[in-house]
Amino acid sequence: MGLLRLSLKRCFLYVFCATVMILLVMNVRQKELWHSIRADGQSQPIRPLPETNKIKMKLSLPLKTKKPLTVIPRVRSITQDKSFNKIFELSNVTGTTSASEPISDFSDPSKRPWYMKGGTKRPIPAVKSKKTGRRIARLWPDENPNDDRITNQLMFVPSDYDKSSERPPKKIMIPHGMNEAKVGNELFQWLGCPVSNCVITRDNPDSADLILFKDYVTHIGRRSPNQLWMLYFLECPYHTQTVKNAIVNLTATYRRDSDIVAPYERWQYYDPRTTQISQTFNYAANKTKKVAWFVSNCHARNQRMQYAKELSKYIQVDIYGACGTLRCSRSQAQTCFEMLDLDYKFYLAFENSNCRDYITEKFFVNGLGHNVLPIVMGAHPTDYAKSAPYRSYIHVDEFESPRELADYLHRLDRDDELYNSYFKWKGTGEFINTYFWCRVCAMVHDNRQPKFYKDVNEWWRGDDVCTLNSWRENENRELQNNLVIKED
Repeated sequence: MGLLRLSLKRCFLYVFCATVMILLVMNVRQKELWHSIRADGQSQPIRPLPETNKIKMKLSLPLKTKKPLTVIPRVRSITQDKSFNKIFELSNVTGTTSASEPISDFSDPSKRPWYMKGGTKRPIPAVKSKKTGRRIARLWPDENPNDDRITNQLMFVPSDYDKSSERPPKKIMIPHGMNEAKVGNELFQWLGCPVSNCVITRDNPDSADLILFKDYVTHIGRRSPNQLWMLYFLECPYHTQTVKNAIVNLTATYRRDSDIVAPYERWQYYDPRTTQISQTFNYAANKTKKVAWFVSNCHARNQRMQYAKELSKYIQVDIYGACGTLRCSRSQAQTCFEMLDLDYKFYLAFENSNCRDYITEKFFVNGLGHNVLPIVMGAHPTDYAKSAPYRSYIHVDEFESPRELADYLHRLDRDDELYNSYFKWKGTGEFINTYFWCRVCAMVHDNRQPKFYKDVNEWWRGDDVCTLNSWRENENRELQNNLVIKED
């Protein structure tokens, strides 16, 4: 009997160990399957690249900037086996913090910072390192090149800043444009800026701490010592002037590598760990039309019109405005966008240029602002992934052709569950006010050695900033060139 009991124990231990091993293997296999999930929720094996593309691909952006590419599993398109998707499969990282920073949970409105709706948390003076004596806050591109640093700047107050002191305010001179910036200090007070000891002037450049040039640099006379010059651009390089003979210290544009990033919109998660939540609303219900587009510029540089017309061969595309056969006047804009919410499943949020980080209201307002799924063209796919809520759009470069995109849109049209999966971002965060003027005032108060752009034109309109072709075509061309070089 003793031997029998011992045998049963061993059998139990063997079965238990085997069960644990099976569960571990299943868990690992499940993680592997996640890497090959398709947009319809079905697994798809990753097929080998074609012979022409079998080269060593570094996991970095295909641009001369050589910025590191974060490769994280995401839900992919149906073109998973293509080299472009192999390189650009990355998650949306909007609102996240670096590994060295704690994750902020703003699910409780009372704990949200002052720049969010209902937020009351105000910044405290910046902490300094005990070793170096320098402030720890990362505010400038060289201090945190992988982030736009907007929230860092919004929550920055210099260590020695005291609004009640007798120190003279920082003078910000604006020689032209930006009429919303009235002379004096009222703007900063009205906005409730944490750092508000600044005044705006329109004359006397010699006494200015900062001169802000919008769109172009004008001749203002001799430059004072220690004076900063900032260049502000809102449009893309194709629609801005070349800057000549100007020593620029700071840039303020929509680009994430600007000193002060001024995007058209800025998404912020309540909790970066929660990027999707279940929805009770059926966004596909009663929608009988497929794709809509409101457009008036018919000759954009990125050939968006040609793409839309090719797409219309395979799926219904209703074009409203001067470039199409349908009309919806600007005076009835509200009615036009209500039509999107009620009738259409997709909207072409096509920019007029393909430039890095160039994402305008066409996407944020016309697209995400309504119950319609945006199809985007413009900025690089990685730029949308950084700027938009996770899984809230479809990029044309995820597909090899308009026909392939149309096939996927037809699948979404037939599958309400799949279509609604693109709206799970709703309720996970909000578009924040980036308080441009507050950040300008705060950054002028930062005790930092001034930098100088060697050639601001090279930075703004360099070879890899914009493309007349699609980013996919550029990537394929670079792969082919690398292959030729390797063979030689």
